[in-house]
Order: sequence, then structure tokens, then C-alpha cells
Amino acid sequence: MTPADLSRTVLHAVHRAVDEDVLRAPVPARVRVERTRPGGSGDYACAVALQLAGPAALPALEVARILRERVAAEPGVGRVEITGPGFLSFTLDTRAESDRALLAAVREQGLAYGHGDALLGEVHQLHHAREVRAAVTAQAVRRLLAAQGARVRTTCAASPDPDWARLGLTVDGYGTPPVPLTGIRPVPAGAPAGELLDRLGPDALRWGLLRAAGHDRAALGPDLLVQGEANALFLVRYARARALALTRGAALLGFTADPAAYDDSPAWPATYGGRPADPAAHDNSPADSAAYDDNPAGPAAHDNSPADLAAHDNSPAGPAAYGGRPADPAARGDRRPSSTGPAVASGSTGSAPYDPAARPLLDLIADHPDVLLAGARHRAPDRVARQLEAVAHAFFDFHDSCPPLPTGDEKPSAAHRARLAVAEAAGTVLAGGLSLLGIRAPEHL
Repeated sequence: MTPADLSRTVLHAVHRAVDEDVLRAPVPARVRVERTRPGGSGDYACAVALQLAGPAALPALEVARILRERVAAEPGVGRVEITGPGFLSFTLDTRAESDRALLAAVREQGLAYGHGDALLGEVHQLHHAREVRAAVTAQAVRRLLAAQGARVRTTCAASPDPDWARLGLTVDGYGTPPVPLTGIRPVPAGAPAGELLDRLGPDALRWGLLRAAGHDRAALGPDLLVQGEANALFLVRYARARALALTRGAALLGFTADPAAYDDSPAWPATYGGRPADPAAHDNSPADSAAYDDNPAGPAAHDNSPADLAAHDNSPAGPAAYGGRPADPAARGDRRPSSTGPAVASGSTGSAPYDPAARPLLDLIADHPDVLLAGARHRAPDRVARQLEAVAHAFFDFHDSCPPLPTGDEKPSAAHRARLAVAEAAGTVLAGGLSLLGIRAPEHL
């Protein structure tokens, strides 16, 4: 957090205190924040409480207490102390700076977050049996290796099954290789590709084949089509859709998660007369799943289109295997597809965006590149699937504890903006991981 950021944060606290009628004083045009002098406390200090004490007809210490409780909950602020006759001293949270850098990296890289060049220059040749689980696993491994910079060639022991085309599966060659190649040998699915596709559809089938470790039997029952929390695939895709719905909801309220969206004017967002960014420019996913060579499925773009929430019309946005369009996540008050507990009470502000409730989700987002690399090196796409499940669960836990959108009479604050950034990063990770597995990430569920 820069001194300018801190100055705006303090000024926003003054705005909220005035709007809540706990402080009756004119709001200054800006707040001056200075480095703490030698022997002082904290990293920065300001005298705004002394400045407002006279107009507010309150002791400076009382004004300082009012502002301290509002500034202390903001992202990037570790501790706020009151010193002397009413100075506010701020100690910044260095971990929050690391979190900001992480979220900025996800925003910048989009679906390519976690891709790298660790395997650049390596050439891999994968050989698999003429069996659907082996073919799906080989193609997922191919995408994981390519995402780390490797060049990959796949071959099949015999001519491909014609039904594989419905899964978008291709091979570079078939027949007995002249030299032994790296074998992809998971436990067979136990049924022909055509039969499984007719029963499950391509996305549920891919998830069922890839979710289990290669040495375990794949679970390919009707549970893969359940539209509820018990179905991990639905939970992952629902979390992704919910993250997009939060972005659309924030756009309707006049704010975004991008700090660069706000100019140097001290007041924001639209409620305060500030200038919100164009929501249409708020695209959190620059790549689409079709960019991965052999994945024919997927929406044209995983964008964060700020369409009106009412745009969840009766079009069958859900996969055909799910039988149509599930409920609009933006219209729900509960956190998950099936209610497992009470929803967050209206008006609850939750806790600060980088508090313990956010830590598990931020840690999983930070771990995502290592998981993708390990999945590539160990030929284990199941590791990616399990990572996505963990991210989805952590996303909903965070969503409950730290609501990214204002509720009741709340106005959008820096805390909401920061929480929205965390939610959007989780949605990007989920969409990118599903793309690597060859599974669509619908914008509406």
C-alpha cells in the first residue's frame, strides 16, 4: 500500500463515518499521510482527527477512535494506533502486499495463470491403448505438459475409436511405436466411449475419467449429473459461475476489483461521486478453452461480461447432460447449490478481505502453479481436479465469511473491492483448470 493508497483509505473512512452520521463534519478534499518520524509508532501517521475535531464538536481522541475502527478493517492495514492528542499511526500489513501481487498476477495472466516454462525444450511422446480413459488421460497430460512449455506427441496402439471425435480426442499416430514410449495406462473405464457419452455427456465423462488417480477405478455413475454440492464437478462449475455473477453484480453497483479503475479523485465509487471504470473492460479471462488444441468444447470466451443479472433467461445455458439451466446463482442467497446451512444475514459485513477466512483460498490460488507443474511432471491430471475441488470449497467458505458485494444499506468499500478481487481470482483459477482438463466452464449455471 502506497502513501496515496493509505490517504484514500483514510478519506474513505471519513466518508463512511459521515454517511453513517457518527461524525458530523465537512469531508476534507484529501487527507495528508506522512512517514512516521524517528521515535514514532508505525509506518505512517496523519492528523486528520485533529483537523476534524473542531467542526465535529468532538474531542480529537474520540474522532480518532471513530476513524480507527473503520480504517483497521481495510486491506493492507495491519494495525492502527492512536498516539498523542489524536494522531493516527498506521502499520501496514506486508502479507497483504504479497496477496495483492498474487491477485494482480492472476488478473494479468487470466486462464494462463499457472502456465510456465519449467519444461521448455523438453519433448515428450505419450503412447496409450485404444481405450477411452487412456485416451482422455493422455490428452489431459498433453495439455498440462504443453502449458509448461514442453512439446508433446501422442500415439495410440490402434486406430482411434470413431466415438472419440465426440470428445475432441485426436492422436498424432497409431500402431506399435518403433521404440518404447512413455505409456499412459490408467485402469480402463469398463465401457465403450459411445455408451458412456450417451449416458453422461462429454464434460461429466471427462471429469469422471480424470478425477480418480490412474491406478483407481473411475467413478462413472449418475452422481456425475447431480446438480448439487455432492457432485464435485457441479460445485466447481457453480463456483466459477458465481464468481462471474459477483463481477456482474459489482458492475451494477458501480465498482470493480481493479484498483487501476479508480483515478486520483478522493471519492469513489459512483455512490460517492467518483469515477468507476468501464465494466465492459473488466475481462478477467483473456483466453478461452478453445485455445487448447484438442478441446473443442467451451464457451467462446470466459469473459466477465457485466450483463444485467436479469439476463439469466430461459436459454439452456447449463450442459445438456444436466438437463437444462440450473438456477441463477446471482439470485441465490445461499452459498452453495444445495443449502447446507443458513445464508449470510442481510447487512452482515463479514470480516476484512485478508483475514483468516480468506487465507485458505489465497493459499490455494498461490499453490495453483505448483499443482499444474506437478500434474504435468507426474502425468497426473487427477491432481488438478482435486485442486479445483479444494478451490471451490474454499471459495464458498470465503464467500460466506467475507461477502464481496454490499448488503442492506452498505455502500461499496475498499474491502468489497478487495474481496471481489479474491473471488474473481478463484473463478479464473477454476476456469483455467477446467480448460486444461478439457471441460467447459459455463458462465451461467
